[in-house]
Amino acid sequence: MKITPVCLLLLMYTLAKSQTEIPLYSGAIPNAKKVADNEWTEKTDNGITVIHNITIPTLTIYEAPKAKATGTGVIICPGGGYGVVAIAHEGFDVAKQFNAMGVTAFVLKYRLPTDSTMENKEIGPLQDAQRAIQFVRDNAKKYRLKKDKIGIMGFSAGGHLASTAATHFATSQIPNKKHTDLRPDFAILIYPVISFTDSLMHQGSRDNLIGKNPSQEKITLYSNELQVNDKTPPTFLVHAKDDGGVKVQNSIAYRDALQKSGVQTEMYLFEKGGHGFGLNNPTSDVKWMDHVQQWMKKMSLLK
Repeated sequence: MKITPVCLLLLMYTLAKSQTEIPLYSGAIPNAKKVADNEWTEKTDNGITVIHNITIPTLTIYEAPKAKATGTGVIICPGGGYGVVAIAHEGFDVAKQFNAMGVTAFVLKYRLPTDSTMENKEIGPLQDAQRAIQFVRDNAKKYRLKKDKIGIMGFSAGGHLASTAATHFATSQIPNKKHTDLRPDFAILIYPVISFTDSLMHQGSRDNLIGKNPSQEKITLYSNELQVNDKTPPTFLVHAKDDGGVKVQNSIAYRDALQKSGVQTEMYLFEKGGHGFGLNNPTSDVKWMDHVQQWMKKMSLLK
């Protein structure tokens, strides 16, 4: 089929309209020191696109096609050990999959915690996750969303951030004059860092967020399996049993804590796959997003 110039312009307009990057904060960024913007992006040797030195957080919005829209929205937190953000294969690519399911997706480019850029680095990423939830819920009508169908998703250290948002929502780390509910309605965690305990932690993520010599109090506070209660949102987890980067016991511990608190949860475990495989585990024909879709239907998040 021949694509006319008019059709090409319409296609480009549609793509541009459905993917919009906006600043996360409309004014001053809380907890931020005045520093130069030294953000930069690279493609690693294994083809993964990562962003370094993020100090200005943004949301990239992928609106679901109007004909397919379900009223459900999800905020996606890519991984990267709190040292970089793997924005493409754990962010943009996933957002497109959600659009096909009728879900509007918001890819969060969150600040990376450092003492040189933040007054208190341990709350910086959580502030951005809470602000993302606040923004999406406050603008639900604009994006044709239902305020009680706004969830959060995270990969690896982004999974730690998402699970922190899912367990620490009672304490607002951002200005919240409207008293917007900061609790996500559901969570999806993919090979997540959950625990900062010595036996389960991912060293780099813990060091970057709370330092190399954290107190036991901080370790417990950010070990999110220890922060679960009956208000924690329903959660779907995915992990590979042979994950050498983030132990599968992270997901198992979180699943067990959810079940103990009576929170609906499901988990899919791959026998193999290692860490960081994104949408496609090369060792398996199983597409874990299919399982996520079925779970979301069961939870009445999809039509």
